[in-house]
Amino acid sequence: MSVNGPEDMGAIRLPGVGGVICQRRLPEYMLDWLETLPAEMLPAARVIVRPGEIYSAVTLACDETGLSDAPERRILIDDIAGLAATFGEMTRAKWLRLRLDVVMTNACRRFHIDRVTARLVCTYRGTGTQYGVARDDAPDTVHTVPTGSPFVMRGTLWPAQPDPHLLHRSPPIEGTGETRLMLALDPVTDPDAES
Repeated sequence: MSVNGPEDMGAIRLPGVGGVICQRRLPEYMLDWLETLPAEMLPAARVIVRPGEIYSAVTLACDETGLSDAPERRILIDDIAGLAATFGEMTRAKWLRLRLDVVMTNACRRFHIDRVTARLVCTYRGTGTQYGVARDDAPDTVHTVPTGSPFVMRGTLWPAQPDPHLLHRSPPIEGTGETRLMLALDPVTDPDAES
C-alpha cells in the first residue's frame, strides 16, 4: 500500500496490509551529496535507544566518520530522527533498535519476513529494498522501493498473520561497485533481553 507521508504509515495496522511505502522525494541535492561521499564517510550505527535519542545516536555516527557539518548532513539526521519518532509512536515502542548500515555486498539476498513485529527500512543511497508477494519462495514479480522512501513491513511477530504474504530482500549488488546506505528501525520491548 502506498501513502503520501510518514504520518500515514499507520496504515500498516489495516487488515490485509503487509507493508506500507511512503511515496516521497528527498531533496535531490541531498541524495547527490550522499552519492559523492566515500563509503568510509557514510555513518554507521547499531544501537538500542529511546526514539527521542535517535537524533543524538545518528549525530554521533556522523561525527565518528568525520562527516562535516553541512545542510545535507542535518537533513539526513533530521529525517532519520523524524522517521524514528513517527515509527516509535506508531508501534508504541519505548525503545528502538537503530541500524544504519553501509552495504557493499549481497547483505540479505533471500526473500524473507523478519522476526519482529514491524520494521521500517529506508535506503538513503543506492538501490532500495526489493519486495513481492509469495507464499513460500521468491515472488514472481519483484518491486523496488524508491531511494529515500520509507517502507514499513509487518514481521512474523505481528499479532495477526499478514495477508498478502509480503516478502522482502536487500537487492543483490555484489560486484557492481554500488554502495548503499540503509536505515532499519525495529521496536524493542525490553532492551536488557536483547543480544
